[in-house]
Amino acid sequence: MSIPPFDSTAYSTYTQPPNPSWTYGQRIDTTPAGKAWLEGESAGWKIYNTAETDKTDIYKLLISGIVPRPIAFVSTISEEGVENLAPFSWFSTVTNYPPIISFACNDSAPGRLKDTTTNLKNSQGFTVNIISEPFVENANATAIDAPLGFDEWTISGLTKEKCVQIKASRVKESAFSMECELYKSIDITHPVTGEHSSTLILAHVKYIHVRKDMLTDRGVIDLTKFKPVARLGDISYARVGDAYRLARPSWAQEEAKIQDVLATLASL
Repeated sequence: MSIPPFDSTAYSTYTQPPNPSWTYGQRIDTTPAGKAWLEGESAGWKIYNTAETDKTDIYKLLISGIVPRPIAFVSTISEEGVENLAPFSWFSTVTNYPPIISFACNDSAPGRLKDTTTNLKNSQGFTVNIISEPFVENANATAIDAPLGFDEWTISGLTKEKCVQIKASRVKESAFSMECELYKSIDITHPVTGEHSSTLILAHVKYIHVRKDMLTDRGVIDLTKFKPVARLGDISYARVGDAYRLARPSWAQEEAKIQDVLATLASL
């Protein structure tokens, strides 16, 4: 398959949402885009019973259907001092108080934990770094199925930077890095077979390192400068394109409007 080269000149801009004139109770088929979307329902639905579907097929469906996913670029250190670096896209925030993030480390093989999983439990701490476009190939190299005990830093071309508190290094090239301690680990086992397949990590963020040029005057990360990388299905990644702003509704401000709409709908 021939594909064009990466366009390094592209950048993100902010726009209005897809349907800025939307009102409470308005159905999807009232817009051209909505009508086109609903036409796809004519093809019907395929339903997968996960108890009867091959686990490889389930994997392909989940990683291509739950998109885009942020990537946790995790740096750990073993009790013997061997450092490890690996990306994980089963990753999300949990809460800001206390600051907790989560990511899952799937077993490298049945009954075999990854180095990252083992290291996470040794009380030496770890870092979770966010990947940006300029070093996505470097990060991808650390996803190699190397033998146990191999230091992926050696092939990454990335730079180790000391942390404030923990022993593991942070990735200097990452514009957003978090020093973490293990809050809780949860073994994920199949409810029928009992097979261990993954470990869910809840991480307590102790320090956040943000490159100053990434911060806006409002104290948030500038999306255009940050160039974060997202994971899609199969071997595909995505950049963040144009973003649109859509305010969360407030009941105090919207209650009267909502009640009017409900009354209108009830009279039909």
